[in-house]
Amino acid sequence: MTRLKSNPANLDFNRLRDHIRIMRLRSRRIRLTLEENVARWLHLEAARNNTSVSGFVSGILEERMRVAANYEAAKNRALARKPFLKSDGPYLTREAVHDRSR
Repeated sequence: MTRLKSNPANLDFNRLRDHIRIMRLRSRRIRLTLEENVARWLHLEAARNNTSVSGFVSGILEERMRVAANYEAAKNRALARKPFLKSDGPYLTREAVHDRSR
């Protein structure tokens, strides 16, 4: 497996990937209660993807975790940036920006 370069964008992803790898080693059994049509769909989708129901659900949840971690990392990078707008005067108010009387 190739390692991703260690830059700030990949740090959270690397940590998440390592966490998932560890969690796979220590699987935990859970029980789900699903509506009949959802359970039927789940079985069919797992079969279409040539995996078990457990593996299919696990893959979906891992992807959701990865997306959430990437979003959080991007948000933190954006919030860490310095503002790029400079003003010598006061900023416009919300009312002035959205004035529709013109």
